[in-house]
Amino acid sequence: MAASPTLRQNFIRSALKMILDHGFDGFNVDWEYPNRRDTVHGQDDVQNFVQLLKELRQEFDKYGLELSAAVGAVPDAALLSYDIPGISKYLDHIGLMTYDMYGPWDPVTGHNSPLHKGEGDDNVPKEQLNTVDVAVEYWLRNGCPPEKLLLGLPLYGHTFLLTNGSVNGVRAPSSGAGLAGPYTATNGIIGYNEFCAKLQSQSWNLRYDSLAKVPYAVQGKNWVSYDDPKSLTAKVEYGLQQSVGGIMVWSIETDDFHNVCGAGKFPLLHSINQALGTQLDSTTVTTTTISSSAQTTTTTSSTKPTNITTTSGTTVAPTFTTAPNTVGTTVSALTVCKSVGLTADPKDCTSFYSCTLDPRGGYIAYKFKCPSNLHWDQKNLSCNYPSVAQCSVK
Repeated sequence: MAASPTLRQNFIRSALKMILDHGFDGFNVDWEYPNRRDTVHGQDDVQNFVQLLKELRQEFDKYGLELSAAVGAVPDAALLSYDIPGISKYLDHIGLMTYDMYGPWDPVTGHNSPLHKGEGDDNVPKEQLNTVDVAVEYWLRNGCPPEKLLLGLPLYGHTFLLTNGSVNGVRAPSSGAGLAGPYTATNGIIGYNEFCAKLQSQSWNLRYDSLAKVPYAVQGKNWVSYDDPKSLTAKVEYGLQQSVGGIMVWSIETDDFHNVCGAGKFPLLHSINQALGTQLDSTTVTTTTISSSAQTTTTTSSTKPTNITTTSGTTVAPTFTTAPNTVGTTVSALTVCKSVGLTADPKDCTSFYSCTLDPRGGYIAYKFKCPSNLHWDQKNLSCNYPSVAQCSVK
């Protein structure tokens, strides 16, 4: 497709239709990988990828859509696949997949996502290391603007089966994939939510590579590389030092979203946001109580979201905005949500809401901001040029 002008345009038209039909903000290209694996045109696919992104950009700019890509991180792979200045010219965000750096496909154990050179790497030249810092520095040094780079963080780990249970450090001989989790059900990979539960119910030898700044665990012949709040925080802090544009995770359903392990819901995502300086739990919300005779509105400051309750007993969750600490930006879901889907902000042309069903009854409204200089277009369900959106607010 990427090598053919006709097929590229067909792909772009179909992608645009899907995006606009469903009100998406943009499109992420995850080609794994140009000039590698089963690539069709070899070295030519490096520039075919650039041309595809260029043509996507030309069409997306007409609608104010974002364009991003997930890319291979380590230098040996990136060198084969990418014209880094070329793709950076057309992408809004470049998600660096700084994980799967070692896994059960290797003959020895290794960290899924080591931040720095760690145990067992004494004789490895820096340019040959599969580490987060080496990957980030390579991309920045070779032309990726730091503000476009998203640092990829894993919410899962890799499992190995040791050849000899008594030889169990980093770079210990491995016989292949280790245990599987109950939900991902794949030997060699395990979600954080699956593994933290095992740590509570089974006896494991927990270790920490103080050089690579990541944990690992051993139990008999089982060897697991994973990330926890401490290691993710260290990576975010490193990314901020490099002035990266943000964080990408793979993937949200392997965080402990049910609080099975007792550290609160989504402990990994919360640790990432906290390291970024985003306080998710503290917000000013508006609580509205509706009675048969009068309506009273009070604004309270709380460390936990306050629900909105009506006389019928229906509970509607408060709005979480993109700026949760800004006083006065929250709007009752009762005010904006009439059905599931996207709807305009009645008070701001540059914002819109995504309304979802609240399992407790009613709706939950999530507020989003359009990219700079764009307005919400309720007719086309997308951010658009103001002249096309024709938004007006009271």
